[in-house]
Amino acid sequence: MAIATDQLERLNTGTAEDVLSWGLEEFHPRMAISAAFLPEDMVVIDLAHRINPDVRVFTLDTGRLPQETYDLIDQVRGRYDIKIQVMFPDAADVEAMTGKHGLNLFYKEKSLRLLCCHIRKVIPLERALSDLDAWVTGLRAGQNVTRADIVKVEVDHAHGDILKLNPIADWSKDQVWDYIRSNNVPYSALYDQGYTSVGCAPCTRPIQPGEDDRAGRWWWEPAEDKECGLHHQSPSEHFQEELAWVKAQRT
Repeated sequence: MAIATDQLERLNTGTAEDVLSWGLEEFHPRMAISAAFLPEDMVVIDLAHRINPDVRVFTLDTGRLPQETYDLIDQVRGRYDIKIQVMFPDAADVEAMTGKHGLNLFYKEKSLRLLCCHIRKVIPLERALSDLDAWVTGLRAGQNVTRADIVKVEVDHAHGDILKLNPIADWSKDQVWDYIRSNNVPYSALYDQGYTSVGCAPCTRPIQPGEDDRAGRWWWEPAEDKECGLHHQSPSEHFQEELAWVKAQRT
């Protein structure tokens, strides 16, 4: 989707409210928030709901989420009176993948972990975005080295050139938590137990003193590439081979 350079520059120096107001005015109802129900996502939902209570939200249920995430989803539904579209992975893909590599394949090697993320997250995301002109995330530049260059508004070339809005890209972790506490925004109970980033239950642990906020995600892998493929894609040849094999089992 084309967007004028001067408008892009204006939005990328604007506030989170500026970005969300513009996005909702321009694209609603063909814009939705992608929420994993991290604290950042909760801030974005709260901000957007104040602008337009009819804001669209979707989430990716991998089938391996902790109970606390499901509890929070129900809490959000009640608090904001919004429908949450839940996207699930294709059952046949999951059966083929786990039948060949086991239920805990992600611990074996990175290419298999990325395969699991792709089947359970990336493919459902592609379905969720298929009828949208823009999507919104809670990504922050300070979350990890792989996210340091994130901007507030960008063209998402990986998903058909729709717009991707990251309204709190320049927020710090302290700003996120200050907003949550000041506005009584709900958050996962796991954050009171030493967790700083929550994904699937077997791939998430509390962090240790001095560790990066995303160190608890796939902690057995190097810190410089803690991504699942939703926002950064660096698939290996082995990953591509395994993905092709899973897809071939669909027939």
